[in-house]
Amino acid sequence: MNSPVTMDKPSAPRPSGARHSWLNRLYTGTGVLDVIGNRRRWYLITAGIVLICLASMAVRGFTFGIDFVGGSRIQLPAGDVTTEQVETVYSDTIGSEPESVQTVGTGDGKTILIRSETLDAEQLGALQAALFDQFQPRDDSGNPSRNAISASDVSETWGGQITRQALIALAVFLVLVSVYIGIRYERDMALAALAALVFDLLVTAGVYSLVGFEVTPAMVIGMLTILGFSLYDSVVVFDKVEENTRGVLHTSRRTYGEQANLAINQTLMRSINTTLIGALPIIGLMVIAVWMLGVGTLQDLALVQLVGTLVGAYSSIFFATPLLVSIKERWGPVAAHTKKVHARRTAPASGRPVPGADRAAAGPGRRPAGAPEDLDQRNPRRTGPGGPPPGARPTGKRQRRH
Repeated sequence: MNSPVTMDKPSAPRPSGARHSWLNRLYTGTGVLDVIGNRRRWYLITAGIVLICLASMAVRGFTFGIDFVGGSRIQLPAGDVTTEQVETVYSDTIGSEPESVQTVGTGDGKTILIRSETLDAEQLGALQAALFDQFQPRDDSGNPSRNAISASDVSETWGGQITRQALIALAVFLVLVSVYIGIRYERDMALAALAALVFDLLVTAGVYSLVGFEVTPAMVIGMLTILGFSLYDSVVVFDKVEENTRGVLHTSRRTYGEQANLAINQTLMRSINTTLIGALPIIGLMVIAVWMLGVGTLQDLALVQLVGTLVGAYSSIFFATPLLVSIKERWGPVAAHTKKVHARRTAPASGRPVPGADRAAAGPGRRPAGAPEDLDQRNPRRTGPGGPPPGARPTGKRQRRH
Protein backbone atom coordinates (compact mmCIF):
# COMPACT_ATOMS: atom_id res chain seq x y z
CA MET A 1 0.00 0.00 0.00
CA ASN A 2 1.37 3.35 -0.96
CA SER A 3 2.15 5.82 1.78
CA PRO A 4 0.79 9.37 1.63
CA VAL A 5 2.53 11.82 -0.68
CA THR A 6 5.54 13.30 1.04
CA MET A 7 6.39 16.97 0.65
CA ASP A 8 9.66 18.79 0.92
CA LYS A 9 10.97 19.21 4.41
CA PRO A 10 11.42 22.77 5.62
CA SER A 11 14.96 23.96 5.21
CA ALA A 12 17.04 24.42 8.32
CA PRO A 13 17.23 27.96 9.66
CA ARG A 14 20.15 29.82 8.19
CA PRO A 15 22.63 31.16 10.73
CA SER A 16 22.66 34.88 11.22
CA GLY A 17 25.10 36.66 8.97
CA ALA A 18 25.14 33.77 6.43
CA ARG A 19 23.13 35.54 3.74
CA HIS A 20 24.41 34.76 0.28
CA SER A 21 25.74 37.56 -1.85
CA TRP A 22 24.17 38.70 -5.11
CA LEU A 23 26.92 37.05 -7.13
CA ASN A 24 26.51 33.79 -5.20
CA ARG A 25 22.78 33.75 -5.88
CA LEU A 26 23.45 34.57 -9.52
CA TYR A 27 25.89 31.68 -9.83
CA THR A 28 23.63 29.16 -8.05
CA GLY A 29 20.51 30.30 -9.91
CA THR A 30 18.44 31.01 -6.80
CA GLY A 31 16.41 33.91 -8.08
CA VAL A 32 18.43 37.06 -8.59
CA LEU A 33 16.45 38.26 -11.61
CA ASP A 34 12.70 38.45 -11.97
CA VAL A 35 12.68 38.53 -15.76
CA ILE A 36 9.14 37.24 -16.25
CA GLY A 37 7.65 39.56 -13.65
CA ASN A 38 9.28 42.53 -15.37
CA ARG A 39 8.80 41.32 -18.91
CA ARG A 40 6.98 44.48 -20.00
CA ARG A 41 10.14 46.41 -19.25
CA TRP A 42 12.17 44.01 -21.37
CA TYR A 43 9.60 44.20 -24.14
CA LEU A 44 10.00 47.98 -24.17
CA ILE A 45 13.80 47.68 -24.27
CA THR A 46 13.61 45.09 -27.05
CA ALA A 47 11.14 47.20 -29.04
CA GLY A 48 13.39 50.25 -28.60
CA ILE A 49 16.40 48.35 -29.92
CA VAL A 50 14.44 47.11 -32.93
CA LEU A 51 13.08 50.59 -33.73
CA ILE A 52 16.57 52.12 -33.59
CA CYS A 53 17.91 49.43 -35.92
CA LEU A 54 15.02 49.77 -38.37
CA ALA A 55 15.34 53.56 -38.38
CA SER A 56 19.07 53.32 -39.07
CA MET A 57 18.53 50.87 -41.92
CA ALA A 58 15.86 53.13 -43.43
CA VAL A 59 17.76 56.42 -43.04
CA ARG A 60 21.47 55.55 -43.15
CA GLY A 61 21.25 52.35 -45.13
CA PHE A 62 24.26 50.04 -45.51
CA THR A 63 27.81 50.47 -46.67
CA PHE A 64 28.09 47.79 -49.33
CA GLY A 65 31.48 46.42 -50.25
CA ILE A 66 32.96 46.23 -53.70
CA ASP A 67 31.56 42.71 -54.17
CA PHE A 68 28.03 44.14 -54.13
CA VAL A 69 28.44 47.44 -55.95
CA GLY A 70 31.25 46.42 -58.30
CA GLY A 71 34.52 48.24 -58.84
CA SER A 72 38.26 47.88 -59.32
CA ARG A 73 40.81 46.34 -57.02
CA ILE A 74 44.48 47.37 -57.17
CA GLN A 75 47.17 45.71 -55.09
CA LEU A 76 50.89 46.45 -54.70
CA PRO A 77 53.70 45.43 -52.31
CA ALA A 78 53.67 47.67 -49.25
CA GLY A 79 57.35 47.98 -48.38
CA ASP A 80 57.71 51.32 -46.60
CA VAL A 81 54.67 52.82 -48.30
CA THR A 82 51.81 54.13 -46.15
CA THR A 83 48.12 54.13 -46.99
CA GLU A 84 48.05 57.96 -46.82
CA GLN A 85 50.70 58.19 -49.55
CA VAL A 86 48.77 55.77 -51.77
CA GLU A 87 45.53 57.73 -51.26
CA THR A 88 47.34 60.92 -52.33
CA VAL A 89 48.69 59.33 -55.53
CA TYR A 90 45.27 57.89 -56.37
CA SER A 91 43.51 61.23 -55.85
CA ASP A 92 46.04 63.15 -57.92
CA THR A 93 45.85 60.61 -60.77
CA ILE A 94 42.13 59.76 -60.94
CA GLY A 95 40.71 62.98 -59.53
CA SER A 96 38.52 61.30 -56.88
CA GLU A 97 38.91 59.50 -53.58
CA PRO A 98 39.24 55.69 -53.46
CA GLU A 99 36.60 53.61 -51.70
CA SER A 100 39.17 52.22 -49.27
CA VAL A 101 42.93 51.75 -48.90
CA GLN A 102 44.15 49.22 -46.36
CA THR A 103 47.26 47.23 -45.47
CA VAL A 104 46.92 43.46 -45.83
CA GLY A 105 49.31 40.88 -44.38
CA THR A 106 52.51 41.21 -42.40
CA GLY A 107 56.25 41.04 -42.95
CA ASP A 108 57.58 40.57 -46.46
CA GLY A 109 54.15 39.57 -47.73
CA LYS A 110 52.48 42.80 -46.64
CA THR A 111 50.59 44.54 -49.44
CA ILE A 112 48.39 47.59 -49.89
CA LEU A 113 44.90 46.96 -51.26
CA ILE A 114 43.02 49.75 -53.06
CA ARG A 115 39.29 49.44 -53.67
CA SER A 116 37.64 51.98 -55.92
CA GLU A 117 34.85 52.57 -58.36
CA THR A 118 35.15 50.81 -61.68
CA LEU A 119 38.08 52.24 -63.65
CA ASP A 120 38.51 51.91 -67.43
CA ALA A 121 41.70 50.60 -69.06
CA GLU A 122 43.14 54.10 -69.52
CA GLN A 123 42.60 55.03 -65.88
CA LEU A 124 44.06 51.74 -64.66
CA GLY A 125 47.13 52.21 -66.82
CA ALA A 126 47.66 55.77 -65.60
CA LEU A 127 47.25 54.70 -61.96
CA GLN A 128 49.68 51.80 -62.30
CA ALA A 129 52.26 54.10 -63.92
CA ALA A 130 51.85 56.72 -61.18
CA LEU A 131 52.16 54.15 -58.39
CA PHE A 132 55.25 52.63 -59.99
CA ASP A 133 56.94 56.01 -60.52
CA GLN A 134 56.22 57.06 -56.94
CA PHE A 135 57.00 53.89 -54.96
CA GLN A 136 59.06 51.61 -57.26
CA PRO A 137 57.46 48.33 -56.01
CA ARG A 138 59.58 45.18 -56.41
CA ASP A 139 58.54 41.82 -57.78
CA ASP A 140 59.33 38.38 -56.32
CA SER A 141 62.90 38.53 -57.58
CA GLY A 142 63.51 41.85 -55.80
CA ASN A 143 63.67 44.01 -58.91
CA PRO A 144 61.49 47.11 -59.42
CA SER A 145 58.73 46.12 -61.81
CA ARG A 146 55.40 47.55 -62.89
CA ASN A 147 54.04 44.01 -63.00
CA ALA A 148 54.22 43.97 -59.19
CA ILE A 149 51.07 46.13 -59.28
CA SER A 150 48.04 43.94 -60.00
CA ALA A 151 44.61 45.21 -61.01
CA SER A 152 41.25 43.47 -61.48
CA ASP A 153 37.58 44.32 -61.86
CA VAL A 154 34.84 42.95 -59.59
CA SER A 155 31.24 42.57 -60.81
CA GLU A 156 28.34 43.28 -58.48
CA THR A 157 26.52 40.18 -59.76
CA TRP A 158 28.77 37.93 -57.67
CA GLY A 159 27.73 39.59 -54.41
CA GLY A 160 24.09 39.43 -55.49
CA GLN A 161 24.37 35.71 -56.12
CA ILE A 162 25.91 35.17 -52.69
CA THR A 163 23.09 37.13 -51.06
CA ARG A 164 20.40 35.25 -52.96
CA GLN A 165 21.84 31.87 -51.98
CA ALA A 166 22.15 33.04 -48.37
CA LEU A 167 18.48 34.07 -48.29
CA ILE A 168 17.44 30.66 -49.63
CA ALA A 169 19.57 28.97 -46.98
CA LEU A 170 18.00 31.21 -44.31
CA ALA A 171 14.46 30.28 -45.38
CA VAL A 172 15.27 26.57 -45.33
CA PHE A 173 16.93 26.94 -41.92
CA LEU A 174 13.90 28.69 -40.40
CA VAL A 175 11.53 26.02 -41.73
CA LEU A 176 13.65 23.18 -40.35
CA VAL A 177 13.99 24.94 -36.99
CA SER A 178 10.22 25.41 -36.76
CA VAL A 179 9.58 21.75 -37.50
CA TYR A 180 12.23 20.54 -35.03
CA ILE A 181 11.14 22.72 -32.10
CA GLY A 182 7.46 22.06 -32.81
CA ILE A 183 8.08 18.30 -32.64
CA ARG A 184 10.65 18.29 -29.85
CA TYR A 185 8.88 20.81 -27.64
CA GLU A 186 5.68 22.52 -28.75
CA ARG A 187 4.23 25.10 -31.11
CA ASP A 188 4.47 28.07 -28.72
CA MET A 189 8.16 27.46 -28.11
CA ALA A 190 8.75 27.30 -31.86
CA LEU A 191 7.05 30.68 -32.31
CA ALA A 192 9.11 32.25 -29.52
CA ALA A 193 12.37 30.81 -30.88
CA LEU A 194 11.64 32.08 -34.39
CA ALA A 195 10.83 35.54 -33.04
CA ALA A 196 14.18 35.55 -31.23
CA LEU A 197 15.99 34.54 -34.44
CA VAL A 198 14.34 37.37 -36.38
CA PHE A 199 15.30 39.79 -33.59
CA ASP A 200 18.92 38.63 -33.77
CA LEU A 201 19.05 39.16 -37.53
CA LEU A 202 17.48 42.63 -37.34
CA VAL A 203 19.75 43.83 -34.55
CA THR A 204 22.92 42.45 -36.16
CA ALA A 205 22.04 44.13 -39.45
CA GLY A 206 21.11 47.31 -37.57
CA VAL A 207 24.49 47.41 -35.84
CA TYR A 208 26.22 47.24 -39.22
CA SER A 209 24.06 50.11 -40.43
CA LEU A 210 24.61 52.23 -37.30
CA VAL A 211 28.38 51.81 -37.13
CA GLY A 212 28.90 51.85 -40.88
CA PHE A 213 30.61 48.47 -41.12
CA GLU A 214 31.10 47.33 -44.69
CA VAL A 215 28.66 44.66 -45.87
CA THR A 216 30.61 41.90 -47.60
CA PRO A 217 29.82 38.32 -48.68
CA ALA A 218 31.70 37.15 -45.58
CA MET A 219 29.31 39.20 -43.43
CA VAL A 220 26.28 37.67 -45.19
CA ILE A 221 27.64 34.17 -44.62
CA GLY A 222 28.44 35.05 -41.00
CA MET A 223 24.80 36.02 -40.47
CA LEU A 224 23.86 32.39 -41.02
CA THR A 225 26.42 31.13 -38.50
CA ILE A 226 25.03 33.25 -35.64
CA LEU A 227 21.60 31.67 -35.99
CA GLY A 228 22.96 28.37 -34.74
CA PHE A 229 24.25 29.93 -31.53
CA SER A 230 21.02 31.83 -30.93
CA LEU A 231 18.96 28.69 -31.44
CA TYR A 232 21.23 26.67 -29.15
CA ASP A 233 20.89 29.18 -26.33
CA SER A 234 17.11 29.35 -26.68
CA VAL A 235 16.76 25.55 -26.72
CA VAL A 236 18.85 25.26 -23.53
CA VAL A 237 16.50 27.64 -21.71
CA PHE A 238 13.38 26.03 -23.17
CA ASP A 239 14.58 22.60 -22.09
CA LYS A 240 14.76 23.83 -18.49
CA VAL A 241 11.39 25.55 -18.82
CA GLU A 242 9.85 22.27 -19.96
CA GLU A 243 11.42 20.46 -17.02
CA ASN A 244 10.24 22.99 -14.44
CA THR A 245 6.71 23.34 -15.80
CA ARG A 246 6.03 19.61 -16.12
CA GLY A 247 2.95 19.00 -13.98
CA VAL A 248 2.55 22.65 -12.94
CA LEU A 249 -1.11 22.66 -14.00
CA HIS A 250 -1.85 20.03 -11.33
CA THR A 251 -0.88 22.37 -8.53
CA SER A 252 -2.07 25.79 -7.48
CA ARG A 253 1.01 27.10 -5.68
CA ARG A 254 2.94 28.50 -8.61
CA THR A 255 2.18 29.73 -12.08
CA TYR A 256 3.72 28.73 -15.39
CA GLY A 257 5.46 32.11 -15.52
CA GLU A 258 7.09 31.65 -12.11
CA GLN A 259 8.44 28.27 -13.09
CA ALA A 260 9.74 29.72 -16.36
CA ASN A 261 11.45 32.52 -14.45
CA LEU A 262 13.12 29.91 -12.28
CA ALA A 263 14.38 28.20 -15.44
CA ILE A 264 15.90 31.48 -16.61
CA ASN A 265 17.75 31.91 -13.33
CA GLN A 266 18.96 28.31 -13.38
CA THR A 267 20.37 28.64 -16.91
CA LEU A 268 21.56 32.24 -16.62
CA MET A 269 25.16 31.44 -15.68
CA ARG A 270 25.30 28.76 -18.36
CA SER A 271 24.25 31.32 -20.94
CA ILE A 272 26.77 33.86 -19.66
CA ASN A 273 29.59 31.32 -19.61
CA THR A 274 28.70 30.05 -23.09
CA THR A 275 28.64 33.58 -24.44
CA LEU A 276 32.00 34.44 -22.92
CA ILE A 277 33.59 31.21 -24.10
CA GLY A 278 32.23 31.82 -27.58
CA ALA A 279 33.18 35.52 -27.67
CA LEU A 280 36.79 35.19 -26.51
CA PRO A 281 38.00 33.15 -29.53
CA ILE A 282 36.14 35.53 -31.84
CA ILE A 283 37.88 38.51 -30.24
CA GLY A 284 41.18 36.69 -30.61
CA LEU A 285 40.38 36.05 -34.28
CA MET A 286 39.67 39.74 -34.79
CA VAL A 287 42.96 40.70 -33.14
CA ILE A 288 44.92 38.26 -35.29
CA ALA A 289 43.04 39.14 -38.46
CA VAL A 290 43.20 42.92 -38.13
CA TRP A 291 46.31 43.78 -36.12
CA MET A 292 48.62 40.93 -37.08
CA LEU A 293 47.58 39.54 -40.46
CA GLY A 294 45.44 42.32 -41.85
CA VAL A 295 43.03 39.87 -43.49
CA GLY A 296 39.85 41.80 -44.15
CA THR A 297 37.73 38.69 -44.78
CA LEU A 298 38.47 37.29 -41.32
CA GLN A 299 37.66 40.67 -39.82
CA ASP A 300 34.21 40.74 -41.47
CA LEU A 301 33.43 37.17 -40.44
CA ALA A 302 34.59 37.66 -36.84
CA LEU A 303 32.76 40.94 -36.44
CA VAL A 304 29.34 39.60 -37.39
CA GLN A 305 29.86 36.54 -35.18
CA LEU A 306 30.77 38.69 -32.17
CA VAL A 307 27.72 40.91 -32.57
CA GLY A 308 25.44 37.92 -33.16
CA THR A 309 26.77 36.03 -30.13
CA LEU A 310 26.04 38.90 -27.77
CA VAL A 311 22.63 39.61 -29.27
CA GLY A 312 21.69 35.92 -29.22
CA ALA A 313 22.45 35.63 -25.51
CA TYR A 314 20.23 38.64 -24.79
CA SER A 315 17.31 37.41 -26.88
CA SER A 316 17.22 33.91 -25.40
CA ILE A 317 16.99 35.25 -21.83
CA PHE A 318 15.13 38.53 -22.06
CA PHE A 319 12.93 38.03 -25.11
CA ALA A 320 12.29 34.41 -26.13
CA THR A 321 11.25 33.06 -22.72
CA PRO A 322 9.12 36.08 -21.68
CA LEU A 323 7.41 35.91 -25.08
CA LEU A 324 6.71 32.21 -24.52
CA VAL A 325 5.08 32.97 -21.15
CA SER A 326 3.00 35.78 -22.67
CA ILE A 327 1.72 33.45 -25.39
CA LYS A 328 0.91 30.74 -22.84
CA GLU A 329 -0.91 33.10 -20.50
CA ARG A 330 -2.97 34.65 -23.27
CA TRP A 331 -5.29 31.66 -23.69
CA GLY A 332 -5.62 27.96 -23.00
CA PRO A 333 -5.13 25.89 -19.84
CA VAL A 334 -2.10 27.88 -18.69
CA ALA A 335 -4.11 31.10 -18.72
CA ALA A 336 -6.88 29.46 -16.65
CA HIS A 337 -4.34 28.01 -14.24
CA THR A 338 -2.63 31.39 -13.76
CA LYS A 339 -5.95 33.02 -12.91
CA LYS A 340 -6.68 30.22 -10.46
CA VAL A 341 -3.35 30.69 -8.66
CA HIS A 342 -3.76 34.46 -8.44
CA ALA A 343 -7.33 34.08 -7.17
CA ARG A 344 -6.13 31.65 -4.51
CA ARG A 345 -3.49 34.10 -3.28
CA THR A 346 -5.87 37.05 -3.09
CA ALA A 347 -8.66 35.05 -1.41
CA PRO A 348 -7.39 35.41 2.20
CA ALA A 349 -6.96 39.16 1.89
CA SER A 350 -10.40 39.69 0.32
CA GLY A 351 -12.21 37.45 2.79
CA ARG A 352 -13.39 35.02 0.14
CA PRO A 353 -13.23 31.33 1.01
CA VAL A 354 -10.02 29.61 0.06
CA PRO A 355 -10.52 26.56 -2.18
CA GLY A 356 -10.13 23.45 -0.08
CA ALA A 357 -10.84 25.18 3.23
CA ASP A 358 -13.99 23.09 3.74
CA ARG A 359 -11.81 20.03 3.84
CA ALA A 360 -10.58 20.96 7.30
CA ALA A 361 -14.19 21.14 8.53
CA ALA A 362 -14.86 17.67 7.19
CA GLY A 363 -12.15 16.24 9.39
CA PRO A 364 -8.53 15.26 8.90
CA GLY A 365 -7.94 13.10 5.85
CA ARG A 366 -11.52 13.59 4.61
CA ARG A 367 -12.85 15.55 1.68
CA PRO A 368 -16.46 16.53 1.01
CA ALA A 369 -18.11 14.59 -1.77
CA GLY A 370 -17.78 16.26 -5.15
CA ALA A 371 -15.13 18.72 -3.97
CA PRO A 372 -12.06 18.84 -6.21
CA GLU A 373 -8.89 17.64 -4.61
CA ASP A 374 -6.30 20.43 -4.23
CA LEU A 375 -2.83 19.00 -3.98
CA ASP A 376 -1.53 22.14 -2.34
CA GLN A 377 -3.76 21.77 0.73
CA ARG A 378 -1.72 18.76 1.77
CA ASN A 379 0.83 21.22 2.99
CA PRO A 380 -0.82 24.64 3.56
CA ARG A 381 2.43 25.93 5.05
CA ARG A 382 3.95 26.19 1.57
CA THR A 383 1.19 28.40 0.15
CA GLY A 384 1.41 32.11 0.73
CA PRO A 385 -0.59 35.06 -0.58
CA GLY A 386 2.52 36.61 -2.10
CA GLY A 387 3.60 33.63 -4.15
CA PRO A 388 7.03 32.06 -4.21
CA PRO A 389 10.19 34.08 -4.65
CA PRO A 390 11.74 34.06 -8.13
CA GLY A 391 14.32 31.43 -7.16
CA ALA A 392 12.06 28.98 -5.37
CA ARG A 393 12.37 25.30 -6.12
CA PRO A 394 10.19 23.91 -8.95
CA THR A 395 6.98 22.15 -8.10
CA GLY A 396 4.85 19.67 -9.95
CA LYS A 397 3.85 16.06 -9.67
CA ARG A 398 5.86 14.28 -7.01
CA GLN A 399 6.54 10.59 -6.94
CA ARG A 400 5.11 8.50 -4.18
CA ARG A 401 7.39 6.56 -1.90
CA HIS A 402 6.66 2.82 -1.66
